[in-house]
Amino acid sequence: MNKAITQGLVLMPPPFSAGLALWSREDGLSGQGSYLGQPNAAYVPADQDFAGCLELQKTSAVQKLRCFQSIPCQPGLYLRVTARVKAISGALPTVRIAGWAGSGSGSNVSSADQQGPDIALTSYGTVVTVSAIVGSGNRPGVDMVWGTAPAFGHFGIDLTGPTGGVVRIDDITIEDVTDVFHSEMFDWVDVRDYGAVGDGVTG
Repeated sequence: MNKAITQGLVLMPPPFSAGLALWSREDGLSGQGSYLGQPNAAYVPADQDFAGCLELQKTSAVQKLRCFQSIPCQPGLYLRVTARVKAISGALPTVRIAGWAGSGSGSNVSSADQQGPDIALTSYGTVVTVSAIVGSGNRPGVDMVWGTAPAFGHFGIDLTGPTGGVVRIDDITIEDVTDVFHSEMFDWVDVRDYGAVGDGVTG
């Protein structure tokens, strides 16, 4: 089952070539600051590994990058968010997929796991792929369990660790991987997609 196809969901965030005004340095909420015109961010049109990419210097303890675009979330939908990153110079940071979970009313769903696994960059020029699966159910392989409350998310990455380093980031991709968790051979609903623990006891 691919809900991006069957339900016409728009999951892919914009490429960096479309403009850094489309990318937030905060949580991705309307009215927050973008990376347009920021001294620590620039679009690089011809990187040898990425073609067009974002070059970003880490200047804060947690350097956030989120798309302003609202990516739809719903029970039973599982998304893989992927970023390809390489260190260019300076202190080597740690990278993780991250997101801001929004309810139908637009408030943050604090119970959602909004950070993926941390991946340390250990050398310069080496492309590192960082990814996390986001979904409603607490299933093996789901890195960020969101439950049923979020209606949308603003996704991207965090750079943590020492400041001052410069990295380049390829266009961030989001793909529907629901079919990894749902076999189309069976016509049933897994209660874990709707908030149950799935231990046969807990409701």
